[in-house]
Parts: sequence; C-alpha cells; structure tokens
Amino acid sequence: MEALYADVANLDTTSMTFATVNPEPLDERLPPVQGPDFNEKVDLEKLLSSYLNMGFQGTALGLAVEEINKMIKWRLSDEPIPDGEADMYKDPEYRANLRCKIFLGYTSNMISSGAREIIKFLCEHHMVDVIVTTCGGIEEDFIKIKHTSRVSRYDLDGKTLRLKGINRIGNLVVANDGYTWFEDWLLPILDQMLLEQKENGVIWSPSKMIRRMGKEIDDPNSVYYWCYKNNIPVFCPALTDGAVGDVMYLHSFKNPGLVCDIIQDIRYMNTEAAFAKRSGVIILGGGVVKHHIMNANLMRNGADYSVYVNTGQPFDGSDSGATPDEAVSWGKIKIDAEPVKVYAEATLILPLLVSQTFAKNWVPKDLEKERKKFQEAKEDLFELTP
Repeated sequence: MEALYADVANLDTTSMTFATVNPEPLDERLPPVQGPDFNEKVDLEKLLSSYLNMGFQGTALGLAVEEINKMIKWRLSDEPIPDGEADMYKDPEYRANLRCKIFLGYTSNMISSGAREIIKFLCEHHMVDVIVTTCGGIEEDFIKIKHTSRVSRYDLDGKTLRLKGINRIGNLVVANDGYTWFEDWLLPILDQMLLEQKENGVIWSPSKMIRRMGKEIDDPNSVYYWCYKNNIPVFCPALTDGAVGDVMYLHSFKNPGLVCDIIQDIRYMNTEAAFAKRSGVIILGGGVVKHHIMNANLMRNGADYSVYVNTGQPFDGSDSGATPDEAVSWGKIKIDAEPVKVYAEATLILPLLVSQTFAKNWVPKDLEKERKKFQEAKEDLFELTP
C-alpha cells in the first residue's frame, strides 16, 4: 500500500487534462440549497418550511405541502365563467363556496397505525370529499374502537405469536379477540341488511355497507362514523379481501342471500370525479387504492392536483411504483399539472404534511350547517342509503 501511495505521489501531472465544460450560469430563479440553522432557537414553523430548499425528499415534502395547499385554497370563483355554463355555476355565492374535490386514498396499514387519528381529523372536519381504501382499512377502524393495538417490534417470532393468538402488522401487534369481536358485531348488521334487501328492495354496494357500519358503530372515535355523519363516500373495491370478507363468507352460510353490487360503486366513484370542477388527489401507499382514484380521474381527463406518498419504485412496471408522469401519459393527471411524489413511508410524512396544510388552514365551523348544505347539493346527484 505504501508503494502505491509513493507511485501516486511521483505522478507527472503536467500532461493531465480534465474533461470540463465551461458552465453556463445557474438559473438564479431556482432557490438555493439551504437547510435549517440550529444555532437559532428551534422554531417548528421555520423548520418545516425549510424542507422546501433541503433537496432530495425534503424538497419533495415541501412541494407536497404547496400542492395540497393549492387544493385547499382553490374556489370556483378563481376561474372565469365559460360560455354555456349552467346557471347554478354562475351564482357568485355558489362559486365562492365551491371547493376542489379532494380524493384521499390509503392502504390498510395507515388505519392500523397512528395515522388513523390524522385521517379521523380530516373526516371529522370534512376536509376531504371522497375516500378509497382497502378492506383492512375498514375493519381495523372498527376493531380499534373496542380493542387497542400495541407498538412492539418487527423481529418477534411468528410461530410464538401464532400460539399466543397475537397477530403482527410490521412492528404493531393485534390480538385475535379483536377479530372475533368484529365478527360478533358485524353478523347481526348483515342480517338486518339482508332483511332490508328482501323487504325494501335495497341493493347494497361496498360504499353503502361501509356507510351503514359507520352509522352502527355510533362512536366519534371512528373514522367511518365521521364519514357517515358528513356524507363522505368511502369506496373499497376489495371489500372481501380481509375480515369483512371473512364475515360475509360466514354469513353466506348462516343466512344466505345478501348481495353486494360493485357496479353501483364504479358509477358513483367515477361520477364523483367526472362532475368535479376541480380535482385533487392525495394517495398514501399504492395498489388498488392508487389505481382506483387515478382511474376515476381519467373520466375528467385527469386530476388537477396530485400528491403520492409511497416507497414504490418504477423499475418493475407496477402501478404502485408508477410516477405521476406515467399517470399523465394515461390522462389520469392533467398535462399542465404539477404533481408531486414523496418517496417515503407515509407515517413519517403524513403528520408533517397535515400540520402544514389542513390543520394549519383549519377554522372551526358550524358543522351541522355545513352538513345540511352539503347534503342538499349532493342529493341532486346521488341517493344516499340511511
């Protein structure tokens, strides 16, 4: 090794040249890279605002904050009235109050984690308009009302846990008795739904079933209780893929005949997007929730605002890893939009994101008045099942 260093030290560098190109001046409109200065007193607002100029995924988080704030602040009154516009959309007061329709999608692990309480806040104050999740994202909310999950470790032995009747979700643990409680709770609800189907001709869909469960739980600690109260539709195209499906399977033997029609929901979901004057999407995770929301926005030639938060990579061609620009190619995001993807695990990002957007802009409202106004407007398009 010493000999190698000696050879390097004796190199004749007079004939060496470096392949450099005279640089063009950097665009001074671009922000300088700048991190927080901890010599100053710690200020949470300054710290969070510094992410925008941090670089890498720090900048992505800052851009995501800006994108969501655009969704929140937009009103129809910001736009000129086009020729041939319907009279309803010409009324100045109506235009000033018509917001961007915000679609929120998340995978079941978000409800398993503490992100659930953030999602509940968004639904309680009607900050989002449409939700898409997976089956676990439904049942875990209700189970948590009666059974507390606990933070543990990723490396617990699966065989040992199985023999103890404990299930692991990453570094969280959930006991089996939560699922047996859920079965006992849901079965009589399905009995009543079947009775209403037979006697009243009710045709159930996944979103109607979830709405009914939100009504029956009657607990303000539930995400879907607030979705029921605020008439926020919750779509779950994979409703049978979890404990809800397990209970439906058992019910089909005990009291057969219940029908769940998914065609109602694809019409409902796509219509939510197609008739939106402005559309924004926030998607935590990937898979079916991501594709379902983006495909609905295809019906209006793309979402206006988009934020993805996931760890998916594009090299495998999966939809989960697909970048926003790929969605532009399909017409799922508008070609002039400025979508953002944050490559990160969502429980790291969601608290920061909401603190600088929905929570920061939140002003307490007369919710009953807001619900009534929203209900009247929505009944023009959709029939809600009590």
